[in-house]
Amino acid sequence: MRKAAAIVVEVLLKIEDILKPGMTTEYLNRVAEKIIDKRHAVPAFKGYKGSISKKPFPSSICVSINQEVVHGIPSKREIADGDLVSIDVGVKLGGFFGDAARSFLMGEVSPDVRRLWTATKEALHQSIRKCNKGARLSDISHCIESRAKKDGFSVVRDFVGHGIGRDMHEEPQILNYGPPGKGPVLKNGMVLAIEPMLNMGASAVKVLKDGWTVVTKDGKTSCHFEDMVALSEHGPLVLTQTC
Repeated sequence: MRKAAAIVVEVLLKIEDILKPGMTTEYLNRVAEKIIDKRHAVPAFKGYKGSISKKPFPSSICVSINQEVVHGIPSKREIADGDLVSIDVGVKLGGFFGDAARSFLMGEVSPDVRRLWTATKEALHQSIRKCNKGARLSDISHCIESRAKKDGFSVVRDFVGHGIGRDMHEEPQILNYGPPGKGPVLKNGMVLAIEPMLNMGASAVKVLKDGWTVVTKDGKTSCHFEDMVALSEHGPLVLTQTC
């Protein structure tokens, strides 16, 4: 799993290095595919059939922009100055999965978009610190929601984080909201994909006609971060840490 996660990190760092206004999202997809192929891994998303769509996902990464929450399909669309761009990468290597996401600010963004980006990133980092043996699963969820509410943002309720290992999506499901002290007790050896999704407006989302792209119903900006975290006797180990 460390090796799979390392490939995910390599892709995200490469995209962070080259990402700029004017690039197409399909170009980013091709960059990711070349790295994944070079490392003898398999894109985990390409061909994936989820619960929301009967269509297999057509690309190797997800690129979601502004009001798009998750599962954006790469295309000829050009990234523009002022966009908030979320990149989600998944790979399979040696029977194990890696999965992580980062959001990037393009050029001059509004102060509110920057606050949303900061709150989502902090929600991820703060919730990771809850990943200790003996804690409860909902302690993670409550931490994410609390950080969102601090700045007046909402959390997406229809999509969640998850366990990860030999399958990309395993139990337990990790809500981005809820009271603390509930759910399964966390144990060493668990690996969790924690992914706060914060909205500038209301929490409601919908899926577009392509069967995959999730957008906010009110058209306001959303932000998404995700890390793979292993619980160990030394505390939480972030397998997809990029800095």
